[in-house]
Amino acid sequence: MRMRTSKNRSGNDRIRQRGVVLPLMAIGLLAMIAVAGLALDSSHALANKTRLQNAVDAAALAAAKAYDQSADIVIGDAAAFSLFGLNADAAGNQEMNAAYDSGEINIVIQWSETVNPFVSVGIGPYVRVIATDFTLDATLSSVLGVTEIDIAATAVAGPSPSINSACNIAPMVVCAKDADDPDLYGFEKNTLEVLKSAAGNGSDIGPGNFQLIRIDCAGGACVRDNLAGSYGGCVGEGTAVETEPGNTVGPTVQGLNTRFGVYSGPVSSEDYPPDVVVTQPNPPLSYDDANEQVMQSGAAVDNQTIDYGWDQYAADVTSNYLDYPPPVGVYERRVMALPIARCDGASSGQSTLEVIGFGCYFMLQQVKQKGNEAEIFGQFLEGCTSGG
Repeated sequence: MRMRTSKNRSGNDRIRQRGVVLPLMAIGLLAMIAVAGLALDSSHALANKTRLQNAVDAAALAAAKAYDQSADIVIGDAAAFSLFGLNADAAGNQEMNAAYDSGEINIVIQWSETVNPFVSVGIGPYVRVIATDFTLDATLSSVLGVTEIDIAATAVAGPSPSINSACNIAPMVVCAKDADDPDLYGFEKNTLEVLKSAAGNGSDIGPGNFQLIRIDCAGGACVRDNLAGSYGGCVGEGTAVETEPGNTVGPTVQGLNTRFGVYSGPVSSEDYPPDVVVTQPNPPLSYDDANEQVMQSGAAVDNQTIDYGWDQYAADVTSNYLDYPPPVGVYERRVMALPIARCDGASSGQSTLEVIGFGCYFMLQQVKQKGNEAEIFGQFLEGCTSGG
């Protein structure tokens, strides 16, 4: 009898153990589904958040640029809505496009006279674009009670620097082609320019100068950091700038190439992010100093024949074809404000030049780590575009 009782007790224990295991398995399975759901839905939400942020960034830039040209917030609003719609309709943005077309995404455009604090008063030049109510349906996360994920984005943009003053300038100087021309100093819109000459090339400033300047410090390290974008001060017309003699190839390469997502030396993407688009002319440009011609594939090129310039960059941004979407990349890092000076070609060594104005240039390609090929090629713009 005792043996029989013991066997019955053991059988009952096994039944009770099975009864405990089943709820534990159910709980474990639920936890696995929840974790998978969070991972899946979070990735889905992040992808759409990035797409929405890109569209909002572009809309704010378009609004600020339109206001910059018209001083009319109605025109600025129209530009923002138009570009947001174009980006929503781009390939890969089906969910955002469907939500926008159905009126689910709410776009608010605010204007302020100051950026900090930003006070919405309906007067520019600063614009803020806010997108809200973009809602995604949750999938497996619904086991945790999460049925929807809300996404929002905001962006602020402002006026471009004036042609007669500039902030965040780069440590290079451009010699005016016509110092008496009060508008564009002898330059024409979209023309290709050599912004920094290479070893062996002639210099508009004078012997020993390669169009580098000192804007807040001297030496190669300063050139590197300022070309990468560290200088945050402003310079006005009539300012005297000091030239930085020497080719300074290494620091030039390290600094400017950060704008193309290339990092060497003591620079990082955290401090100096790349542009959102880093496409360059292919094959690379070169310079014929004897004939003063920008060359590609052995033939002279200009803004009409070059295979990649400002027009192609602007089209890529508008179409959302980005190499480094925000927040990794920053719009128009390749657009730099440079002082334009009166040069006589006779300044030898370290010299002082008078700044007569400012121009904005689109950097066309990376700088080569080679002294006699270390030119910096830029495309002259009529003025800095928004966010440049």
